[in-house]
Amino acid sequence: MMAKNKEPRPPSYAVSVVGLSGTEKDKGNCGVGKSCLCNRFVRSKADEYYPEHTSVLSTIDFGGRVVNNDHFLYWGDVTQSGEDGIECRIHVIEQTEFIDDQTFLPHRSTNLQPYIKRAAASKLQSAEKLMYICTDQLGLEQDFEQKQMPEGKLNIDGFLLCIDVSQGCNRKFDDQLKFVNNLYIQLSKSKKPIIIAATKCDECVDHYLREVQAFASNKKNLVVVETSARFNVNVETCFTALVQMMDKTRGKPKIIPYLDAYKTQRQLVVTATDKFEKLVQTVRDYHATWKTVSNKLKNHPDYEEYINLEGTKKAKNTFSKHIEQLKQEHIRKRKEEYINALPRALNTLLSNLDEIELLSWSEALKVMEKRPDFQSCFVVLEKTPWDETDHIDKVNDRRIPFDLLNTLEAEKVYQNHVQHLISEKRRVEMKEKFKKTLEKIQLISPGQPWEEVICFVVEDEAFKYITDADSKEVYARHQREIVEKAKEEFQEMLFEHSELFYDLDLNATPSTDKMSEIHAVLSGEPRYKALQKLAPDRESLLLKHIGFVYHPTKETCLSGQNCMDIKVEELLANSLLQQDHGRSNLYHDSANIDKINLFILGKDGLAQELANEIRTQSTDDEYALDGKIYELDLRPVDAKSPYLLTQLWTSAFKPHGCFCVFNSIESLTFIGECIAKIRAEASQIRRDKYMANLSFTLILANQRDSVSKNLPILRHQGQQLANKLQCPFVDVPAGTYPRKFNEAQIKQALRGVLEAVKHNFDVVSPVPTIKDLSEADLRIVMCAMCGDPFSVDLILSPFLDSHSCSAAQAGQNNSLMLDKIIGEKRRRIQITILSYHSSIGVRKDELVHGYILVYSAKRKASMGMLRAFLSEVQDTIPVQLVAVTDSQADFFENEAIKELMTEGEHIATEITAKFTALYSLSQYHRQTEVFTLFFSDVLEKKNMIESSYMSDSTRESTHTSEDVFPRSPRGGSLDYNYPDSEDDAEGPPPYSPIGDDVRLLPAPSDRSKYRLDLEGNEYPIHSTPINCHDHERNHKVPPPIKPKPLVPRTNVKKLDPNLLKTIEAGIGKNPRKQPSRVPAAPPEDTDQSDNYAEPIDTIYKHKGFADDIYAVPEDSQNRIIKVRNSIVINTQGEEENGFSDRVSKSHGERRPSKYKYKSKTLFSKAKSYYRRTHSDASDDEAFTTSKAKKKGRHRGSEEDPLLSPVETWKGGIDNPAITSDQELDEKKTKKKPHKVKEDKKPKKKTKTFNPPIRRNWESNYFGMPLQDLVTPEKPIPLFVEKCVQFIEDTGLCTEGLYRVSGNKTDQDNIQKQFDQDHNISLESMGVTVNAVAGALKAFFADLPDPLVPYSLHQELLETSKIMDKTERLHELKEIVKKFHPVNYDVFRYIITHLNRVSQQYKTNYMTADNLSICFWPTLMRPDFENREFLSTTKIHQSVIETFIQQCQFFFYNGEIVEAPNPVACQPPPSNPVQMVEPMVPLQLPPPLQPQLIQSQLPADPLGIM
Repeated sequence: MMAKNKEPRPPSYAVSVVGLSGTEKDKGNCGVGKSCLCNRFVRSKADEYYPEHTSVLSTIDFGGRVVNNDHFLYWGDVTQSGEDGIECRIHVIEQTEFIDDQTFLPHRSTNLQPYIKRAAASKLQSAEKLMYICTDQLGLEQDFEQKQMPEGKLNIDGFLLCIDVSQGCNRKFDDQLKFVNNLYIQLSKSKKPIIIAATKCDECVDHYLREVQAFASNKKNLVVVETSARFNVNVETCFTALVQMMDKTRGKPKIIPYLDAYKTQRQLVVTATDKFEKLVQTVRDYHATWKTVSNKLKNHPDYEEYINLEGTKKAKNTFSKHIEQLKQEHIRKRKEEYINALPRALNTLLSNLDEIELLSWSEALKVMEKRPDFQSCFVVLEKTPWDETDHIDKVNDRRIPFDLLNTLEAEKVYQNHVQHLISEKRRVEMKEKFKKTLEKIQLISPGQPWEEVICFVVEDEAFKYITDADSKEVYARHQREIVEKAKEEFQEMLFEHSELFYDLDLNATPSTDKMSEIHAVLSGEPRYKALQKLAPDRESLLLKHIGFVYHPTKETCLSGQNCMDIKVEELLANSLLQQDHGRSNLYHDSANIDKINLFILGKDGLAQELANEIRTQSTDDEYALDGKIYELDLRPVDAKSPYLLTQLWTSAFKPHGCFCVFNSIESLTFIGECIAKIRAEASQIRRDKYMANLSFTLILANQRDSVSKNLPILRHQGQQLANKLQCPFVDVPAGTYPRKFNEAQIKQALRGVLEAVKHNFDVVSPVPTIKDLSEADLRIVMCAMCGDPFSVDLILSPFLDSHSCSAAQAGQNNSLMLDKIIGEKRRRIQITILSYHSSIGVRKDELVHGYILVYSAKRKASMGMLRAFLSEVQDTIPVQLVAVTDSQADFFENEAIKELMTEGEHIATEITAKFTALYSLSQYHRQTEVFTLFFSDVLEKKNMIESSYMSDSTRESTHTSEDVFPRSPRGGSLDYNYPDSEDDAEGPPPYSPIGDDVRLLPAPSDRSKYRLDLEGNEYPIHSTPINCHDHERNHKVPPPIKPKPLVPRTNVKKLDPNLLKTIEAGIGKNPRKQPSRVPAAPPEDTDQSDNYAEPIDTIYKHKGFADDIYAVPEDSQNRIIKVRNSIVINTQGEEENGFSDRVSKSHGERRPSKYKYKSKTLFSKAKSYYRRTHSDASDDEAFTTSKAKKKGRHRGSEEDPLLSPVETWKGGIDNPAITSDQELDEKKTKKKPHKVKEDKKPKKKTKTFNPPIRRNWESNYFGMPLQDLVTPEKPIPLFVEKCVQFIEDTGLCTEGLYRVSGNKTDQDNIQKQFDQDHNISLESMGVTVNAVAGALKAFFADLPDPLVPYSLHQELLETSKIMDKTERLHELKEIVKKFHPVNYDVFRYIITHLNRVSQQYKTNYMTADNLSICFWPTLMRPDFENREFLSTTKIHQSVIETFIQQCQFFFYNGEIVEAPNPVACQPPPSNPVQMVEPMVPLQLPPPLQPQLIQSQLPADPLGIM
């Protein structure tokens, strides 16, 4: 009913819920569900629903404010909105009957009516009655919400009649229905709406429900609503339907059958459950708690909905199940990890199949526990099982719980492990068997595909057993092995054919013809063919080898860390450091020695006799020597002494020396044996460096009896032993003495000891006091091949084990110094140990007095490298060949070793070199005396070697390789560097197959045995098989000391007369050698022409030419100039001063040559390569055809001294003795066109000479005409601009700019990158200045036409002959203006650049002269095949030099420069054959007056006046 207030309030209704009530006898064990229905309607949330409500109460609870002594309960009110949006409030009253828990009878209340009448009451009243919530509320009202029934009274507006349709508890449904019928009758009397609620439909009995429906159908407007308070089905519906009956304005509700409503409700619950479970799934840590998670989720709608429908308890259970699942999942994963890790643990602890094959799992466990690695694989827990301990949370502990091994899964893993070991063993056996099968198949070649091999192994047992993957893996391994072996053998083969590769200079680039020659030679080798299927790899190996040959460094050595240079540096760094440290300790404070400790070694009492003699000459053991008193401590050691010398050596007595006295062969032998034992014990047993440095002195005792006749023999033998031991020998003084020992002998011996001590002190002194360490008397280079099968210590032991060995000067990491007595003096010898590839630069550029060439007798490649290196060594330089093997027995047991040792000895015999063998199993090689004879030979020839070297150096401007050791002091004061040329490979004298005794020309007169020095004195010529004209050829070296007189040679064999006539005819008819007598230029012109050398000398003339060089100082400037003159053949006998005889003599004596022309073995080896590659050569190839040979046309060459290459572009060498006949040449030239037609072979006979194309790729820029690369806006090619800019920005001061070759690969890469991108930055490429300079030169070399047009060459040549300098320069300026405009602009640009380079000559050493030598062939593109051109090459070079010097005059209207460079560019004389070249002034001690020198010279030695 609505209250009558001013403000409208929602209507309020009171509903009374009634049903069967009473004692247990009346209603059974449980009620009909009235309380649950009310509870679910008023408080629908699951957490607020209580399924148990008791009606049995105590008297206190019955009288409490909740029950308030009434038999009804006030459940509170519910505000409800209808479908039409109108709200209403429903108060719920439950009519029940409370039973006394004592009497089990209904409690007495104010209303004593029976339940049926009491339940039908429409008005209820109870003051301060509280709302009922649950049974627990009774007696604890203060702990629950307290809400009073409104105004203490309610008017009932409708009744909800509950009928329990479940089975019931000790209750008959008919009795209930009968009770309900009576109750309905009473309710209907009130005229209030009634709704029947069928309760507990979730446990419904169908016929009970039908009876209820039948009961309702018999009543008017009686509706049955099927409900379930437990599942909250239709609870709200029944109350809503009752309200509609009470308020007719509301829409009639739709009564939904129980099953449909239940499905709807369950779907709602399922949806909420799914959402909640997904929400719970977000929790991944099984350690999470419900309290933490619920606090995080309490505001989430899905969480709240599920809590409302199902309650917190179910939510918590759901969460707990999820957490348990997480934990079990974690345990499962850990267990899986442990089981998976168990095989690895078993492999670690039980990997031996033989040990465990028969063991059970329990036995295997016991074995594992005893393993030392057990604790690293397993953990034994105190508590078990492991999955209930905290070990499951130790994720970082990967050890397996040991109790897990007691499971079936672990035992199964063990069984699988044993089976795996068995099968793996079998698999490995089969794989190895299959590998051996592959090794037996000879048809498998490197690089052969697997598919081609299957047919060979398809029936093999092992192949059938293993899998395809295994078979392919084994074959791949086999292929790697045979490929690696084939590549190693191929590399070894390349070294064996070293003569093929080492015939070009360093930094050279092999031409296409050279590559064809290499392939032609190697193609016949089986090791070459073995890589046929790997042709790209083979080509890569070959190119890598060639790149290393022409650009060798220890960083790029093909042997890697086995490079000889690296090993030598490491060994010397360690050995010399230890030696120097030992010596410094031994000889510390030895400079001011006051006491001398001496051993005296002798036999038959000689030692004691000498000791007594010394004591006789002493005073209280003090000996006076050279004004100083020395205390002597003498220890005689006799042959019969029970102590060895080494045993007498103590810390208190360290001897400074040992006197070894002898007077017979027996005593001398005894001394030699003792010294050998001492040194052996010092070097091997005790490793005592102090003892190794002990100085020995041999003393010969005087003979007083008839034995004196043996004195010469003893003297000779003693001297020999002293030389071998490198110690002093004290001889018996002349005269007769009564005693065995003389005072002079003793003093001489003591002085020797003091000198040795002082020497050893000087060696370790940080500041040398005797002389600079760099001033070595001899410079020896020892060469060894990288990768040879012997240790570096073996070949260096003769030096390192010597007491006179010390470190070289700082920075010389590969050198050591020896102090040895050679001849009569102690000499300092610098030994530089290098690999052969590093020695090549030394061979060309450095002063070397001798070579020790080491090779392994076990390796053909080692001998091949030795041959290649030795072939290019000057035969003036002594050589020692050393073969290395294990023992002497190898020579007799191994044919290959025998062959290589025999070959080495044979070569040594042919070239008159020393030969020795070192054996790794022997100790003899540790003696320094191994090379004593070689050092003596080197010392004898030292002057001749230096003279030859200094003469050769006149043609070099700067060194192209880094110095390995310092220059000789004689060659270090040059002010002017002569340019490099292609004549570095020296021209050979004719090789005679008959022998060294053959003389090609008749012996000259005796007058030719003498020469003139600069003072006009005659001195005899020392004639040896390897003599060269020391003083004639070398203006830098002072006149040598007078050598031994010429010894006439006996039994001189005669040459074939026919060959002799050919030689004489060639010499007599050679037009280039004819004398040309013209008046010399005036004195002032001499100065102008002194900057030119004969072009044939500068470019092609090799050092073997018989041109005489004579030093002539010029009057006015006191400058020594060098006059080169052609050979003058005296057909009428002698001329004045014997000059003609001396010139003739030059043909009788051998000039310095190379060893390959002195050794048949070396020469034939080099020649064999030529024959193999040119057997089918055409007429335009390097050598003439057989037809040409038949007609007698000969040219000298490096391969054959009787031949000469036609292609002079490759640097052919004219033989000084065999020359061609001009008339025959002319006749052949005339006949050549007819030959071409007959043979139908095209000839490259064009006026324009085209050099070989250096590029091996197609280019749309390089090699294009110059006009195509420029525009009027950009007259200079972009590539030229970039290169010049880079050089001037970064490398204008680079030493040897444009002369030192850059890396060929970098040069090509620069051009290739520019081809792809013209905007590329050279700075970003990281290339060197020399590489950019080389690429720039290559650009001009690739142009179709030279920058200086051929049409103007003749004009330039003629203009250069103009004697007046000013006129000549103006004429040249007019010729330059005739250039094509494009050529002119580029020529001006590049000449200007070269001028800027020359201005930095003090740092880059590139004068205008040097630059012109490097650039004129590139700019003018000479035709080297034209014989007429050879006589004008120097003039062409001088033209470019003039342009560089006078750049400002020619192109910028500047003044004529007088002397822009140290050597000014001046015009050549009219006859280019007659030239003078300036020489560096020679500092002769004392200085000579030019007038005195000139007065001694012949008036006109060259006949030019």
